[in-house]
Amino acid sequence: MEPFTTVSGPAAALPAANIDTDVIMPKQFLKGIDRRGLDRGAFHDLRFDETGAARPGFVLNRPEWAAARFLVVGPNFGCGSSREHAVWGLLQLGIRAILGTSFAGIFADNAANNGLLLISLDEETLAAFARRAADPGGNGLTADLAAQCITACDGFEATFTITPSRKDALLRGLDAIGATLDHAAEIRAFEARHLAAQPWLA
Repeated sequence: MEPFTTVSGPAAALPAANIDTDVIMPKQFLKGIDRRGLDRGAFHDLRFDETGAARPGFVLNRPEWAAARFLVVGPNFGCGSSREHAVWGLLQLGIRAILGTSFAGIFADNAANNGLLLISLDEETLAAFARRAADPGGNGLTADLAAQCITACDGFEATFTITPSRKDALLRGLDAIGATLDHAAEIRAFEARHLAAQPWLA
């Protein structure tokens, strides 16, 4: 997966609470045998009407936010079913980080395993970023994962916490398998000791 080091770009605000994975990636986009075209599915029913035409009022269809790299979201974002397609679609849409107060657990794990950074902030700090995201003249953000800092274009900034293992995996672009293979030498050594002690397993 693509490493996350420092990312800059516009932020868009989606302040509604409990935006679930069916909103993020409707079920009709789960039928493919690969991940292609999931950018079209991301927020499909919010972005497009019944004829397939773009809804001009939806924030990501407006030119000031069409190239958003960040979302500033309401609480419990990503709740609902466990579909990993939701994260794949967000990444294909260009989203690299999401700021919120809370995220659904399975969605958070899927995000970490695919290089999407979730930044948890307190309500007051999140509201400050949401105001900036809603301003087309000041919605630029920069996320520095190494420094664990998110900065707005006017200089407003906040630090965030992240577990060391998750931070390391994101910085290096490692999914769960890649992180496990970091310990390949120890795994092989254990296997050798285990088989030596129990040769009938060979």
